[in-house]
Amino acid sequence: MEKSLNKILKGYESFRDKYAHGDTSVMQYLSKYGQKPEMMIIACCDSRVDPALILQCDPGDLFIVRNVANIVPPYEKDEMHHGTSAALEFGVSFLKVKHLVLLGHSQCGGIKALLSTCESSQNDFITNWVSLIKTEDSSTLDADEYAKLALKKSYQNCMTFPWIKEKVAKKELIVHLWFFDIKMGQIFAHSDASDSYEPLVVNTCHR
Repeated sequence: MEKSLNKILKGYESFRDKYAHGDTSVMQYLSKYGQKPEMMIIACCDSRVDPALILQCDPGDLFIVRNVANIVPPYEKDEMHHGTSAALEFGVSFLKVKHLVLLGHSQCGGIKALLSTCESSQNDFITNWVSLIKTEDSSTLDADEYAKLALKKSYQNCMTFPWIKEKVAKKELIVHLWFFDIKMGQIFAHSDASDSYEPLVVNTCHR
């Protein structure tokens, strides 16, 4: 435990050295001018899948939301609490991001929980949450293939948000479906042309 904490504290020290020292530091700039990210990412909470690390981004580059299984829920305007939906509204309508990435990944615990027939001793919220991406194909797919299918379900849910649908129609927003293979350390992007996931190529837009 102490070793892990020391590693984190050294990382914080490195962050300060790189981004926070001096009057012209990145953090000084962001504090003065605010955030203006052009990309928003819906990612999983999984500790192995950090979008900023995978994409080697600096502070201010990405507007990130993380939840179990990187799920976009459907648009539901009611009195309940909608954290991911609120973040989407802020990113799309207020920050006016130009790209929305739905980032799934291999070995997803949330997907495995959805496919599992075993009852967990602690399950107040997880099963109900991941049921948002449940499909009739669950019995015939492994977890990774299901995670890719779930990205399509989240995309469909995105289109139930009127202000997302409008911006996509006006080509003011592009929605991307990306799948990160943990073992390979590689992103695969969904291609409309082939309806499959292909290795992400720089300077190429896929959904």
